[in-house]
Amino acid sequence: MRYKANWPEAAERWAALWEGRRLDRPCMVVTAPNGKPRRVGPPISGEQKYFDPEWNVRAAREYAETTCFAGEAVPSWLLNGGWLATCYHGRPRLSLETIWFEPVEIDWDNPPSFELDFENPWFRRYQVLHEAILGLAGRDDLLVGQVCLLPASDILARLMGSEAFMVALIEHRDWMRAALLKLTENWLRVIAYFAELTAKSNAFPYGIAGWACFWGPEPFLATQSDVSCMISPEMFEEFVVPELGRVGREFGRVWYHLDGPGAERHLPRLCALDAIRVIQWVPGAGRPPNGPAYLDLYRTIQAAGRVVHVQAPKENVEAIVRALDPALLCIETWCDNPGEAEELIEATRRWSGG
Repeated sequence: MRYKANWPEAAERWAALWEGRRLDRPCMVVTAPNGKPRRVGPPISGEQKYFDPEWNVRAAREYAETTCFAGEAVPSWLLNGGWLATCYHGRPRLSLETIWFEPVEIDWDNPPSFELDFENPWFRRYQVLHEAILGLAGRDDLLVGQVCLLPASDILARLMGSEAFMVALIEHRDWMRAALLKLTENWLRVIAYFAELTAKSNAFPYGIAGWACFWGPEPFLATQSDVSCMISPEMFEEFVVPELGRVGREFGRVWYHLDGPGAERHLPRLCALDAIRVIQWVPGAGRPPNGPAYLDLYRTIQAAGRVVHVQAPKENVEAIVRALDPALLCIETWCDNPGEAEELIEATRRWSGG
């Protein structure tokens, strides 16, 4: 791989992680600036950030050229605008910080059927961007990865607005269950569509590009349900677990983004789902970063035979490594320079007893 000299070793470590094989240290995704200057300025608008192919190609190339990808870090570039490939005639708004939707009021006498429209202008704009990054990536320069979409529960909550979504779970249960399953099928169709584009381009396959860098030797699905922070375990079972079951049957291997203390109550159910192989814990705003504060939670995940994936500051890495099984651990962190990154990775061997 052009920007990853130790890729064969890294690929073997990723494979060992998925298999639960213990090596001399945990899987370490470590990045650092390599000292080369950066000249591409930040985006000036949400439009440029999410949908300008020229800016994204220049920024992605520069990021790859100016970053040290140490340990198991994989060169990749996040295309967050995939959210809008399935906006279902919603009214999206873009900013430099995020993408959101103006809530659409549901006419319950004639509710939407959520037919997938591959000719939607947002879909086509995202496809142009995706193909531009595929062209940059080549066969083995960058990881393009799975299209960045929102799963059914989260996209429906954004389209309706959180309050209307919650009310509908109670007042229109049958419709909500059916709508969530329909949106799940659409989601899988869009993932397959872009996976085929990637395969045709011969670009480097699999994995999650950008916001949570994770790789696997076989295809897997990345999912979440941030809206689950607002619902009970009983509602999670009724409305979200069927979605997880469907994608689990399709892929067999699922990486799950568990975000914030409100979602923590669903951890036992998630750990009981066979297809969920990796759980990424994000503490949430206003709480300590990943590290000693969450060791019991990490142990619970590992006790269920699942991989713990955490993004943690470098100063918290030692406590995490010493406390956990390295065979089921992936730590994502960042350093100030390549030398510091390599020293940290070497130290994890000692802390693991490797």
